[in-house]
Amino acid sequence: MASIDRPGPVLCFGEMLLRLSATGRGLLLQEERLDARFGGAEANVAVALAKLGRPAAMATILPDNAIGDAAIDALRRHGVIIDGIARRDGRMGLYFLTPGAGVRASAIFYDRVDSVFARARPGDFDWPALLAGVGRLHLSGITPALGPDSAELALEAVRAARAAGVPISFDGNYRARLWEAWDSDPRAILTELIRHADLLFGNHRDIALLLGRAFHGDGPERRREAALAAFAAFPNLRRIASTARHIEDADRHRLTARIDTPDAAFETAEIEVAGIIDRIGTGDAFAAGVLHSLADGEAAAAETGLALAALKHSIPGDFSLSGPRELAAFREGGRDVKR
Repeated sequence: MASIDRPGPVLCFGEMLLRLSATGRGLLLQEERLDARFGGAEANVAVALAKLGRPAAMATILPDNAIGDAAIDALRRHGVIIDGIARRDGRMGLYFLTPGAGVRASAIFYDRVDSVFARARPGDFDWPALLAGVGRLHLSGITPALGPDSAELALEAVRAARAAGVPISFDGNYRARLWEAWDSDPRAILTELIRHADLLFGNHRDIALLLGRAFHGDGPERRREAALAAFAAFPNLRRIASTARHIEDADRHRLTARIDTPDAAFETAEIEVAGIIDRIGTGDAFAAGVLHSLADGEAAAAETGLALAALKHSIPGDFSLSGPRELAAFREGGRDVKR
């Protein structure tokens, strides 16, 4: 199946966040310092694509203050196009992270209520201008989970992209705590969003939520069953990309990746990721790897996505900073010091 992307940058739409985390691998506020970094699902994808040499742009709203300036500087430093970023008075959303270690899992809690992005309303973005010359729109299920206005904003974005003939990729990124904070109907909202997408990043659990029936992820045949049900329910979908993660402890995971189409599926061999530094953002790295290599076919896209996700586990912060050289070295299998 050939790529259906158009020429032009991938436009990533969503909220940027300031991440505050414990230093090292300690508990939050165990030490007197916090490590501050920028992130957010869609910004993570934009940065990862830019580091791979793929043009990527960000559409969001940032506070008109020094924190917003620093967020823009972070994107610009990594090569992301920032023309679609608006500025307003207000606050930036935060999230706090206690990194996992050994048998202790990582823990996250959000402080993003009333951020400048969460206060955005339908009509605040000039979608015809933002989508002009764009090759693909990428967004995730985090934006509609923020509240009713954010849900309408996400719907506005995908409808505008569909009307303009811009392909849409959607990452399920289901965040139960965000949806449960308001009188939401995630199944109805996500169904409408995915109806417009040609590429879904999601697994059997995401599909179960959308279709209201249980699917099991044990083995390729059962994952294929879920994918086929999604293709039947969403005729515009052309590909579903997913990973399967087996967690031994916070420091050692096993990963596979797969891409399903209506007619076929490709699944990678399982790899072990040990000595994990930071798991956050690995799914976004996978999405970026898939988007980067989609024109080369499903096998190449799945392999690149898996490689970029594996490498991201070794990088502190939300952003994947691996480029073509790091990908090539990973594929060659060299693990010794490069001199």
